[in-house]
Amino acid sequence: MDTNVDTVVIGAGLAGLVCAQQLQQSGHRVVVVEKSRGVGGRLATRRLQGTCADHGVRYLDEQGPLTRNLIQALWQQDILHRWTDQLYCLQAETLAVTESKPYYTATTGLTAAAKFLGSGLAIRHGQRVQALTPIDDRWQISLEATAAQPTSYLTAGSVVVAVPAPQALTLVQPLLEYGFPSELVQAIQTVEFDPCYSVIATYPLERQSDIDQLPWQAISLEGATQIPDLAWLSLEITKRPGTVPPVLVAHSTATFAQSDLEANDLRPIGQHLLAQAATLVPWLATPTEVQVHRWRYAFTRRPLQQRYLATELPLPLVCSGDWCSGKQVENAVESGLAAACQISAFLADRPLLITNWEAHAAELMSQLTATLV
Repeated sequence: MDTNVDTVVIGAGLAGLVCAQQLQQSGHRVVVVEKSRGVGGRLATRRLQGTCADHGVRYLDEQGPLTRNLIQALWQQDILHRWTDQLYCLQAETLAVTESKPYYTATTGLTAAAKFLGSGLAIRHGQRVQALTPIDDRWQISLEATAAQPTSYLTAGSVVVAVPAPQALTLVQPLLEYGFPSELVQAIQTVEFDPCYSVIATYPLERQSDIDQLPWQAISLEGATQIPDLAWLSLEITKRPGTVPPVLVAHSTATFAQSDLEANDLRPIGQHLLAQAATLVPWLATPTEVQVHRWRYAFTRRPLQQRYLATELPLPLVCSGDWCSGKQVENAVESGLAAACQISAFLADRPLLITNWEAHAAELMSQLTATLV
């Protein structure tokens, strides 16, 4: 894998993958660095024996023209299928339909959507960026040493930091001594996130008949006072019928997660949340196996209200992610496309002149997915 490239993208979440793919399709040499073993960030799927569960992003739906295009491309590749047209919420102990529209999922889990966007990219998995250093007219990207290899380096003409704002801050704040704009650091510091605990619970096969009797596939519990610590329940087996065993995914509220965010033992958290779920369905309190995942940066509570942050001081660098403009998949995709456009302009030493961004972004996304199909 090349160690001297045009752009290094840090983070293989949706924004990072879209940005890298757009840059590569524009003719740039790109390397993506991702600290985890997979891709997708919060577009996350946990593999279980015989099945899987989406424990991050709950589903895909059309939030705008960019997600509409992505869903169409994934549908054409038989990656996505329609899960349901109705999701429910609990209002005064009564089930109510939220918004009736198509909600999509993937047989192999929503990580499949991220893998689609990462097709053909050079991705360094399991490597954490330790530092960014400007040396002459190139960035030196220091990769943390692992048990398998010592500290290594990449060099690039530009960098895209596509990780949650607090993680981006640890990389760019040391650059103040090199002339990195203090106002950009201050802007990143204003971004706020809500955490979430995700519980993945497996049940005996005989519970399938009980699941078939339930009137919902998934239910939002935000604001349900009788179940104060739960935000979401999803019967994952309804996403992929025929797989076994039955699996439930439960998401905590941000308030609950924040109250015990630094817990060392996550098992009591899983037990507590399932006990609350059991007020709806009693047998949910007795799973055969429980896993708990902590999402420290689950949802953006206070975004920047702009598509990205960019500077050429000391060298071209762009910060990207859904946290720049919102908290939805649409925001992440848009931020990735916009970051790629800005990097291309930096590398070509020209201003970024786009008169109709919405139309331009839709056209870019259409071309990007068409190339991958």
